[in-house]
Amino acid sequence: MKNVKRTIGIFVSLILIVLLCHPAWLPLPRQTAESMQDLIRGHFLIKGNAGITAAHILTLIPAFLIIWVVYSILSLLLNLLVREESRSATVANLIQSILRYFSVIIALLWGFSILGVNTAAVLAGIGIVGLVIGFGAQSLIEDIITGFFIIFEGEYGIGDIIILDDFRGVVRNIGVRTTVIEDAGGNLKIVNNSDIRNLQNRSKNNSLAICDIGVSYETDIPALRAILPRELFRIYEERRDLYLSAPTFMGIENFADSAIILRFHAETRETDIFIARRRLNEDLLEMFRRNNIQIPFPQVVVHAADRS
Repeated sequence: MKNVKRTIGIFVSLILIVLLCHPAWLPLPRQTAESMQDLIRGHFLIKGNAGITAAHILTLIPAFLIIWVVYSILSLLLNLLVREESRSATVANLIQSILRYFSVIIALLWGFSILGVNTAAVLAGIGIVGLVIGFGAQSLIEDIITGFFIIFEGEYGIGDIIILDDFRGVVRNIGVRTTVIEDAGGNLKIVNNSDIRNLQNRSKNNSLAICDIGVSYETDIPALRAILPRELFRIYEERRDLYLSAPTFMGIENFADSAIILRFHAETRETDIFIARRRLNEDLLEMFRRNNIQIPFPQVVVHAADRS
């Protein structure tokens, strides 16, 4: 739908460009139309100059529309060529971000040229000012450089689940300067690229949903081991959409006050890790109840003092 709207916008803009590049077709005063025609000839690849008039302002419209159309066509091609894989989407997003910045810069320079500003002098001035600003914009430069390294080294990409500090979420956008992460509640965290350190990429491999569950000290562990392969495979058959393999019994994890703590885990996708953990708890509880394996309540032993 987004590509359809952009395509319609491109066609409408092309029609406006054609109309504005032929002022004689528009209901404009003759003098304005002639001045606008001279400006179009002078600034669409041909040098020229004039004072700022209504014609100058009107000439800005087709110039900006042309830049927008070129940007939109290139963005549309990127969206059509990009694959679903994370790295492809990430690189396409970076290219689109760079195109956006360049489009704005070109629009400004072309607009200044149409208004009669000496763009060569502007560029020279920007170069001098840039050197001065550069010393105070080190963090911005660091963000941009780090952004390129993140993308081309493939540390993470759009759609990956990462943990940054205490924030876990899906990478929604990687720009030249910032990265946007969305958590399970829809909250967005925008981080400067240079501030991204010591992250975990949880999408590289499958994850493990871990369940620790206690059984009574009277439980016959060898007998329990004997029934687990059948029961765990049964759980897997019922949850094939969630578990990537049958849950595994890891062994005795700990000896608690009132129970022996057993550890189980099931392989799952990182996107399903929380629901898989809850379902595994539920499935193991039902399995133990079905096989009359006691899950004890906390017990307190009270010793009465002998007052005789």
